[in-house]
Amino acid sequence: MYTTAGAYFCWLWCLVGICGLHRFYVGKPFTGLLWLLTLGLCGVGQLLDFLIIPNMVVRANGPRGGITNTVVVNIRR
Repeated sequence: MYTTAGAYFCWLWCLVGICGLHRFYVGKPFTGLLWLLTLGLCGVGQLLDFLIIPNMVVRANGPRGGITNTVVVNIRR
């Protein structure tokens, strides 16, 4: 289970030039690599991620996190 505090801790590494660790933490390796290679999209993506980290953590935790992309249909015959 991912935590918001853990993601913010990984986000703080951008202060020493290692951007994108929080994206690796929540299971987004492709965008994590992009952030790592572009210094967090020149810092803009890194700053935006500061605001959306709680949402990324909820999505990474899946159905138990409260957000699902599944539609449940009840069919009665």
